[in-house]
Amino acid sequence: MMLLIDAGNTRVKWALVDSTNAPGEWSAYGAVAHADMPQLELAWCEAAASHGVDRVLIANVAGNALRVQLEYVLQRCMPQMRAEWFASLPSLAGLTNGYRNPAQLGCDRFAAAIAGHTLAPRVPIIVVNCGTATTIDAVTADGVFLGGMILPGLGLMASSLARNTAQLPQIAQDGKLADGFADNTDDAILSGILAAQSGAIEHACAQHQAAECIISGGAAPYIAPMLKVPYRIVENIVLVGLQAVVRSAEQG
Repeated sequence: MMLLIDAGNTRVKWALVDSTNAPGEWSAYGAVAHADMPQLELAWCEAAASHGVDRVLIANVAGNALRVQLEYVLQRCMPQMRAEWFASLPSLAGLTNGYRNPAQLGCDRFAAAIAGHTLAPRVPIIVVNCGTATTIDAVTADGVFLGGMILPGLGLMASSLARNTAQLPQIAQDGKLADGFADNTDDAILSGILAAQSGAIEHACAQHQAAECIISGGAAPYIAPMLKVPYRIVENIVLVGLQAVVRSAEQG
């Protein structure tokens, strides 16, 4: 059994998979905020005892401090296990990395692009991950990662307005948006940040002439309904990408 870990800027998500699992299908799954890291020890010790773990693959974009924490928890639960740290390469699992410096590409974006090409092969796609930041990336039909955009996520946009203006409030990014133009400040902020996110995605889809937009992340359910392009919501796209990497290696 393989333990896949997506260590993002806000949460750590993990899944247990084996060779029989379809893409995005987990034998076990969990997610915790950084502040709740002690919960991982119980979950991973249980997973190791119940299922057995023979490989650990981690995509970490949250820095060295979180890496040290993850290593500590894994050492306590699986002392004989040596974790593998996923990194962006020039090519992997059927995807060619077209970044000017391939190693500079965030490993989460690389994994998400691999997932997108695995789920929608042979067509040009845009892959969007709506987390703390929103990343919007283009992948060609023959599996070349072209590059993309990075912008603040919904929460960051909302908090930036509240923090840097005198009279604008902090709003919840999951509020219900009324039809038409907003007639109050909270809805005006929400309308603006949703339009900014969806507009950037639609711009990328038009520029790339994408056949499909694959969108993931915690804010995806709020942004996706605004889109006027074909889209598919895929949960935990970084984990799906790690799963595809493992499967590709197994198939030789």
